[in-house]
Amino acid sequence: MFNVTRTSRKVLSQFIENFTLDQLNEIPDGFNNNLIWNIAHIVVTQQRLVYKFSGLPLRISGEIFEKYKGGTKPNGAVSQSEVEEIQSLLFETIDQTEADFNSDVFKNYQEYTTSIGLTITSIEDAISFNNYHEALHTGVIMSIRKFI
Repeated sequence: MFNVTRTSRKVLSQFIENFTLDQLNEIPDGFNNNLIWNIAHIVVTQQRLVYKFSGLPLRISGEIFEKYKGGTKPNGAVSQSEVEEIQSLLFETIDQTEADFNSDVFKNYQEYTTSIGLTITSIEDAISFNNYHEALHTGVIMSIRKFI
């Protein structure tokens, strides 16, 4: 169930490894965000979809959540240490989610209707929709990279 997410996260991690800090922070003309914002937003959205709507504490800091949640945009350059934190969260959050899923931690789910009109009613739906969301932002990332 987590193979797609892990593969996605490996691709995202390669962007962090293969682009400079300046490139990760650059917002090309025609875009309202950058590579690192999209990567961090993916982490935050997974936490929101899986943990928040399950009534469980997020596995990321409130600061990271607020900075990269939906409706935000970059508000200055991200430091190298924050990039490293985001990169580690790519894998830590999925490892924790898989462990929690296998331990049957997700007992309840608050129904949530996404921006595309899909109503999520279970943790399985949330994990599935998260993969869709990650793919959307990976596409944006692939577009941005052409302009930096």
